Amino acid sequence: MIEDFPFLNTVQTSSTENLPTFKMYDWNFTENKFKRDKNGDLILLSENDALKIWIEKMVRTERDSYLSYSTRYGTEFKKLIGKVISVGERRAELRRYLIEALLSNPYIKSVDEINFVEDKTNLEINITLTTIYGRMEV
Repeated sequence: MIEDFPFLNTVQTSSTENLPTFKMYDWNFTENKFKRDKNGDLILLSENDALKIWIEKMVRTERDSYLSYSTRYGTEFKKLIGKVISVGERRAELRRYLIEALLSNPYIKSVDEINFVEDKTNLEINITLTTIYGRMEV
């Protein structure tokens, strides 16, 4: 019976013992390309520095837009565009989408704080979270 319904026997674990060191190549978000060192080699980041790149890319990626990404990767911010809701409701939804997306990464243990800073045209999101490597701000 479990073979027919494997989702009934799923257990999420918070074990981080067997996770390899998180690594990712550095990315220039302004020019939308990899960063390179003076020799032209790609710059490999690890731990929280690599997670900052992953978070920025994940926030900029709309969920379910690319077949190459998991259905858990990305955000659903576009759902809020044109939706008539209060500022408080919009921020609550943004917060929920962010937390859900961030916690899909097993290296992120908790999202501790999310602050929104907005002007007339931009919304800046400051996030404090705890990873398996310690506390960090993005």
